[in-house]
Amino acid sequence: MKRIRVLLVDDHTVMRAGLRALLERQEDIDVTGEASDGRQAIAMAESLQPDIIIMDVAMSAMNGIEATRQILAKSPDICVVVLSMHSDESYVLRALKAGARGYLLKDSAEADLINAIRSMREGKSFFSPAVSRILLEDYVRQLQHRGEEDSYELLTAREREVLQLIAEGRSNKDVAALLNLSLYTVETHRTHIMQKLNLHTVPELILYAVRKGIIS
Repeated sequence: MKRIRVLLVDDHTVMRAGLRALLERQEDIDVTGEASDGRQAIAMAESLQPDIIIMDVAMSAMNGIEATRQILAKSPDICVVVLSMHSDESYVLRALKAGARGYLLKDSAEADLINAIRSMREGKSFFSPAVSRILLEDYVRQLQHRGEEDSYELLTAREREVLQLIAEGRSNKDVAALLNLSLYTVETHRTHIMQKLNLHTVPELILYAVRKGIIS
């Protein structure tokens, strides 16, 4: 099995050392490099072309969200998982809009980080249980405050399948192949899902799926 090549990005030396020690104990993971800020991460991502980047958010010179945006603009096949101390929805949504495929809290269990890396190798997204729980609680409070009901029940069984696959990071073409549907049919389902759930972007759709526990 091909080993997963990981780049660590964090401005704390001790944090990077701890992550390296954890990952190097795994038989299927190689740490290919370390960066201490966003600018360094961009340069190293371009030269090393890792499979996955573990990205901090708050760093000097350039923050992790902007670094993620610039890295993925050049190398869209790299997967980025944000590892942050910030758990509020605004940080998660900004990370998703930048192209991150996962979001973990720094106090997450070690197993969460390993699971996130392996899930991303399979083309899936990953969020730590604490993040998923916080997002769900925030979402329920928002619905109650606005006096609204969740629109998930409006989706057909097929639309729910499509929703999950898109939220996992699959392209329309991938979804069509997995469900044995035409590309046009998938695009139609996707449009209906967005309309029914009042969503406008894929990051919003992913956030919704995390809130609902559809993806982890």
